[in-house]
Amino acid sequence: MGKRNGDSVFGKRRKSCPFTAAGIKHIDYKNIDTLSQFVTERGKIIPRRITGVSLRHQRMLTRAIKKARYMALLPFVASE
Repeated sequence: MGKRNGDSVFGKRRKSCPFTAAGIKHIDYKNIDTLSQFVTERGKIIPRRITGVSLRHQRMLTRAIKKARYMALLPFVASE
């Protein structure tokens, strides 16, 4: 029951937001490399409980992904 590598009695430690750590204040819809890290192969947006993104940045990320999809920079679904 000892603590190891961030584990505690209550579970794993919460991940820190990669955007806050990098000092990014605005997520641009044209930055496809960054956006594609938060989308699955199927085209679904990965939830923040898995990625560790803060609520504010998750909302900005969702808007940017949807805008990139609308502008045809990201696919809505994966091609088979």
